Order: sequence, then C-alpha cells, then structure tokens
Amino acid sequence: MVPTPLPRATPAPSGTRDGSVTLDTPHAPSPRLPAVRWSLAAAALALLLAAPLVVDSYVLHALIFAMIFLLPAHGLNLILGYTGMLSLAQGVFFGLGAYASALLSMHFGTPFVFNLCAAAVIAGLIALPLGIPALRLRATSFVMCTLGFVVIAQTVAKNWIDLTRGDMGLAGIARPKLGFGEQAIAITQIPQYYYLILAVALAATGLFVALVRSPAGRCMVAIRDNETLAESVGIPTWHYKLIVFMLSAAFAGLGGSLYAHYETVVSPLVFQMYYSNTILIIVLGGGVGRLPGALIGSFLFVALTEALRITPELRMILYGMVLLVLVFLFPQGLAPLLERATQWLARLGPRREGSR
Repeated sequence: MVPTPLPRATPAPSGTRDGSVTLDTPHAPSPRLPAVRWSLAAAALALLLAAPLVVDSYVLHALIFAMIFLLPAHGLNLILGYTGMLSLAQGVFFGLGAYASALLSMHFGTPFVFNLCAAAVIAGLIALPLGIPALRLRATSFVMCTLGFVVIAQTVAKNWIDLTRGDMGLAGIARPKLGFGEQAIAITQIPQYYYLILAVALAATGLFVALVRSPAGRCMVAIRDNETLAESVGIPTWHYKLIVFMLSAAFAGLGGSLYAHYETVVSPLVFQMYYSNTILIIVLGGGVGRLPGALIGSFLFVALTEALRITPELRMILYGMVLLVLVFLFPQGLAPLLERATQWLARLGPRREGSR
C-alpha cells in the first residue's frame, strides 16, 4: 500500500491595497537586509575612525590590541569555522610573525611594509612542512599535534639564544616608517599607530571576506560539512586543508608583525598558550564560521579584559564567570544575536510603511 503524500503547506495569502493577493513567506529575508548590514558596517567604521578624537590613549591602546588579535582570529575562523579543523597553533604563527619582523628590522634594517609582508609569508611557509604530516591526522589527534607545535616553539625560542636571545628577548625593534628617504613618516604616537593598524585590519578583513565568499570558500564549507561527500564530487580536500592551514598562519603572522612593531619588544612569552587561548576565545565567543564573528569577539573580549583590570584580585574569576554565562546563553557566539538584530531592523521599515 502506497502512502498518500501529505499536502505541502502553503503560505497564508495576504491582501494588498490594490486588491491583489500575495503570499507571505514568514522566514524569507527582507530585501532591505543588505542595505541594513552595509549601514551598520558604515556606522561601525565611522565610530572607529572617530575614536582618536573622543577617547584617551588608554582606550586607543586597548582598541589597537583588539585589532592586532583580530588578524590571527580571522585565520582561526578560516580553518575552524570554514574548514572544520581546530588548531591550537595560531599563537605559534603569531609569535613567528613577531620574531620574523623583529629580526629583519634589527639585523637588516628592512622597512615596516616589507617586514609585514615577510612575516605573513614566513609564517605561511613554516606552516607548510608542519601541516603536511599534521593534516593526515583526524580530529583529536590533529588538535594534540598543533598543541605540540606550541611546546616546540616555546622551547626553541628559549634555547636558541644566538638567534632569539632566549628569555632576554629582542628589544629596540624599529618603529614603523611609511614612505622613502627623508619623506618617510615615522609612526611614534598612539593615534598614528591606531590608524595604521586599523588600515591593515580593514585590508585583512576585506581579504577574509573575499576568500570565504569565493568558490574556494564554498569548497571549504563543503569539506567542513561532509569531507567524504566533498571528495566524491571531486574536491581535493587535503590540498584545500593544507592551503587553508597556510593562510591561517599567514593571518597570524600579520598580527605578530604588528605586535612586534607596536610593542618594540618580543620575548618567548609570545608563544605561551595564553595567546592561543585568547584567539580561540575570540572566535568561539564571536561566532564560529560567521563573517562578523571574529570582529565581535576581538573588540568584546579585549574590552572585557581591560575593564576587569579594576579588580586585579578577582579579574580571572570574573572573566571565567563571563565565559560560562556566554557559553550557556549564547552557545553559538554573539554573531547570531547581531544577525537577528539586523533582520529585525530590516523588517521594521516595511511594517512602518504599511501602518501609515
């Protein structure tokens, strides 16, 4: 006996002023949604551009660190959110970028822009031989392997004294200069650093958005959702994962370069798990696999860390409590909350017009 198929549910018709009937799709996105998103992005950018005019140097310092950590967070969001691989080695590539920029600046006197690009390239190239064996592993084994990279990097930085000076670190890293010769502009003031790092963060964010929205980005999502199915339709999954691993390292190297030229001091402490954990919290708290996830997470958690400095004794306890509340109330991060808010704003306009 063949079961009779159930009739499809049809949207309820609604009348219009001219007497025609339209079908309401309750969950369809509003056509105003892209305009609302662009408006919110423009407003956020305007606030960032105006920040040095209205806040003090301490707040600018916190914002600078938020934008520095945004870069390795983009890299982790790329490999975790769009390819489905959890890597704890972002702090390693962040430190490699910092040391690469510091050594190039101190021993060769290379300009800031060259150091910035070289740090990304060096971090990506070092990720290549590390990723070839690591990406053969699955799930938990891959995570443990990347954790081993952290231990190795710390040990090398502390014991290769001829290159890294060990625990003494590298000090006196040159301040950035933009331009050539006598016309070069030296970056020495906090507002100058702020606008420079903001420009780099915007460029990296634009690159990240272009990447995840490209056909390669769709292949990454296919690997994340079902790697076996992705292989069956001809996607070279291992090659994609290796390239994404290198790109995530390059993003982290960019952040490390900015850190070195801003702090002008680099030590083996930069390879501590604290940095990898911070990057992971930024991505998980903001929203894994979502475009605004790292943006929300970087500014929120750096701001939270700075705000809790008023109670140094209870700082880490309160920080842990905030993370627990976030996990229980927003298990998918804060990005879905922002998405729902933008959808509500997009639907708000037509309702107002219809009520007139």
